[in-house]
Amino acid sequence: MSTPPRSPLEGHPPTSRLRLAEPAPAASGRGAPKVVGRKAVPTAVRPDQQTGDGRYPIAWLTITAPRGATPTATSICQCGRNLFAAGHHKALALIADHTDHKTRCPLRADQEGAAA
Repeated sequence: MSTPPRSPLEGHPPTSRLRLAEPAPAASGRGAPKVVGRKAVPTAVRPDQQTGDGRYPIAWLTITAPRGATPTATSICQCGRNLFAAGHHKALALIADHTDHKTRCPLRADQEGAAA
């Protein structure tokens, strides 16, 4: 007995088993694909719904506390504040100071006064 010849590319079927592709249906026949895009479709352009209410972030507090590692905290504000703390107690103190900074920040005081 002889083994059939192997295809030069393993995993691909031999070319003798392939079938030719079927022809596409006629353009006027039933089941023909419809042509889209020949007519202009009117669209309504709506105003941007996310225009906002005039508020924007001024201060950021970033806390990183991976399991089994030293927690860190960073407090950044547009008024120039940029503080970093590493360690459990120092990070908790910086979080409290960042919360207190909200009431003392000159940028926030100006915004709250203008809104009133």
